[in-house]
Amino acid sequence: MSTRRPRRTYTEAFKKQIVELHKAGKARKEIIEEYDLTGSAFDKWVRQHNQTGSFKEKDNLTPEQKELKELRKANTQLQMENDILKQAALIFGRESK
Repeated sequence: MSTRRPRRTYTEAFKKQIVELHKAGKARKEIIEEYDLTGSAFDKWVRQHNQTGSFKEKDNLTPEQKELKELRKANTQLQMENDILKQAALIFGRESK
């Protein structure tokens, strides 16, 4: 039975330092072992830095992911407006009787 590690957070400066070590030629395996990182986190940082130079998720979204996020936000807004109009219709419907 494996025990899960507690979730750790890293500063942007630390992530940049790790990527710079890798760019300088230090082996991936050595970096991961020395700093007790997961391979997936290391790979993600290198990929993000190469793509956009940023480690923030919002900066690393694909155009499709950005569009989907905007559409979901618009959908939520429209649902709220629709609910408000339904409530208004109920209120005004009662008053006219």
